[in-house]
Amino acid sequence: MKSLTEEIIKAWENREPVAVFATLDKDGVPNVIYIGCMGLYENRQFVVADNYFDKTRKNILNKSKGAILFKTKEGKAYQIKGSMDYETQGKRFDFMKSINPPKHPGHAAAVLLPEEAYSGSKKLL
Repeated sequence: MKSLTEEIIKAWENREPVAVFATLDKDGVPNVIYIGCMGLYENRQFVVADNYFDKTRKNILNKSKGAILFKTKEGKAYQIKGSMDYETQGKRFDFMKSINPPKHPGHAAAVLLPEEAYSGSKKLL
């Protein structure tokens, strides 16, 4: 897993509240969803709350790679790609619970481990 650049961290801090999260099923068919319950863990891993996942959960458990696409409030887009972890306990799960509104179930933490990052066509990682 690569370290995030200062540009990516600052962009994340200035992001719009909703992002896009993509995974692949075992046959390579993409599944894309909107996410709002997400956070940056230790400035290096993206944590998404599994509140109502179905296909996304299955894909992650089948060792899918993932991608998060977010944009800043100024409209600059960032895409982060990497492998995924899925946790129902531990520090990253606890972090997810701390950022997830109590009205949502927070079944698990889907954790994106950055391997590549882009802003437009500019490769950042």
